[in-house]
Amino acid sequence: MSAPTRSPRRWWALALIVLAQFMVIMDTSIIGVALPRMQADLGFSQENLSWVFNAYVIAFGGLLLLGGRLSDLLGARRMFAAGWLVLLAGSAVAGAAGTAWVELAGRALQGAGSALIAPSALTLLMMLFGATPKELGKALALYGAAAPAGGTAGVFLGGVITEYLSWPWVFYLNIPIAVLALALTPALMPAGSAQRGSTDLLGAFLAAGGLAVAVYAIVRAPETGWGSAETVIGLVAAVALLAAFVVVQAKRRTPLVRLGIFRTPDLGAANIAQLLLGAAWIPMWFFLNLYLQQVLGLGAFASGSALLPMTTVIMLLMIVIAPRLAARFGVKTMIVSGLVVLALGLGWLALVRPDGSYAADVLPASLVAAAGMALAFVPSLGTAISAARPEEGGLASGIVNTSYQIGSALGLAAMTALATSRGVDRIGDPAALTSGVSAAFVGAAGIAIAGALIAGISLRGKRSATEPQTTNA
Repeated sequence: MSAPTRSPRRWWALALIVLAQFMVIMDTSIIGVALPRMQADLGFSQENLSWVFNAYVIAFGGLLLLGGRLSDLLGARRMFAAGWLVLLAGSAVAGAAGTAWVELAGRALQGAGSALIAPSALTLLMMLFGATPKELGKALALYGAAAPAGGTAGVFLGGVITEYLSWPWVFYLNIPIAVLALALTPALMPAGSAQRGSTDLLGAFLAAGGLAVAVYAIVRAPETGWGSAETVIGLVAAVALLAAFVVVQAKRRTPLVRLGIFRTPDLGAANIAQLLLGAAWIPMWFFLNLYLQQVLGLGAFASGSALLPMTTVIMLLMIVIAPRLAARFGVKTMIVSGLVVLALGLGWLALVRPDGSYAADVLPASLVAAAGMALAFVPSLGTAISAARPEEGGLASGIVNTSYQIGSALGLAAMTALATSRGVDRIGDPAALTSGVSAAFVGAAGIAIAGALIAGISLRGKRSATEPQTTNA
């Protein structure tokens, strides 16, 4: 990443960067409300329906490190534009799909495009605002708010589109936005500079393959049994692939991930916080949407609208309040307290009833969970990307995005397995569905508590997330 540039158009460029982050995260959630109709039209089983989500997240998370490396090698602006092109193509395929496998292929292609967009967007943000810590803090707050806001707003937009248009339009929506982004990128984004080096395609294959096999084994476990040969072999194969990835990175002269980067103070701890934050947050909205539609009987539009208060709380806290609290109390306090508050909200959601109501069972608890997410997300994100050396901005961006997406995929897979064991697959039985959803909320709360404990032990001091630091790594 080149030296920070004070472009006169940097705030317009930031708007495009925030839009990019909003879109790549929205694409994880916009399909939530549309899933029942996609299931009916494309022939997905209840157990395999989560793969519409997982196909995107696995490609996204598994290829983010490669996207970050390509951003450093070929230039962030070039990869930003290339990512929009791939996302556009994937959206067209997913929207036009007539069978389940074509749908999953389109979703995977969308994820690959997002894996190019996300790390290059963060790199461009650091290029534009890294020279001014005060401006960087504001930019990171807006960027950070776009992620959970995109996730929650995606549910609302998915509800509107599914109710009044049809489910393919949750994908077609990306096409005009991608065209707009491609038109604006050359005028707004700094060109940056390319670096010498090579791409580690073997490393990218091992990382993506290990993640995909792990998620597949966990999702299948409730049906095949945790002690079955299929599950055990799958988990062993996933560990072997990920271990091979680490070995390859250690031996290559130009690896996908320079392992020494994790010796940077707080970088590893902040990435673990992001991983566990994703593992707790994504299952929450997935099963909350299931509860709203299949237990409370809300329609697509009403279900999406029900989550708008969460979006409002997240954006207000992230943009207005969280940066001030972080400056006063430091990132460690913010991350730990945010994860604790998220766990409290999830624990409250676990009390949902088969004959419950939105006002009593969902709204107050979801607002508490949203507050926890808002408190923890930006400090952990800022710490993870500001800790790295400037020339490894793309790599740091790729690592932190990968951490969140891997956490999302594995967390949802694990909570789906837990919820299925408690009856969430028994459509038409509100008591069984509620029991399964409640179990997922309890499990997600446990993940958030684990994240708070690990962050409390491993993070250092009160340093602001946007304060520069030196490293000997």
